[in-house]
Amino acid sequence: MTTSPNDDQQELEKEIEQTRERLGETVEALAAKVDVKARAQEKLGQLTDQAKEQAARAGQQIRKRPVPAATAAGVLGALVLLFALIRRWMRRDK
Repeated sequence: MTTSPNDDQQELEKEIEQTRERLGETVEALAAKVDVKARAQEKLGQLTDQAKEQAARAGQQIRKRPVPAATAAGVLGALVLLFALIRRWMRRDK
């Protein structure tokens, strides 16, 4: 079975169009990768959303069980104060 020149031309034009579409998609993908500012803003938005979700969950946990949260905050505060006092004491000895 032989193909006519018209069929060959149509097939070639179809391949060219498909290649142009793929090339356009590739160029768009590369442009998106090069746009560092947009990528950084997108990542910042994701991290902000995650932080908000974690803060909301922590708030819910504190409301459910306020005593352990207050105890943990007190212990942490005491440790920070102790650390600051030890550093101050060590500096005075020098």
